[in-house]
Formats: sequence, C-alpha cells, structure tokens
Amino acid sequence: MESLYILIPIAIVLVCIAVGIFLWAVKSEQFEDLERQGHNILFDEDANDPSSKKQLSSKK
Repeated sequence: MESLYILIPIAIVLVCIAVGIFLWAVKSEQFEDLERQGHNILFDEDANDPSSKKQLSSKK
C-alpha cells in the first residue's frame, strides 16, 4: 500500500510530461502535412543530379 504513495505521483508526472510533449508537437506543427514524407519516397531525387544523367546516357 505504501508503494502506491510513490507510484501514483510518478504516474501523474509521466502523464504530464507526455501531455506536454504532445502539446509541444501540435504547437510546433509536427503533425501538419503528414503525407509529404510518404510522397517523397516516390520521387527519385537522383534524377535531378547531373552525374546520374551521365550514368543513364552511358547505359543506353
């Protein structure tokens, strides 16, 4: 029973920290534009690199 006097305040502090981190993430717009990262993997960034164009032309 005495352990609850220690565990309950620790749990409350951890919940407060988690809520604080969540609110910080929302305020700093971490959850805006969730789809951009998913679309970025579809585009090949190396196609804009001049050295990759040389490699493509040499393969033909």
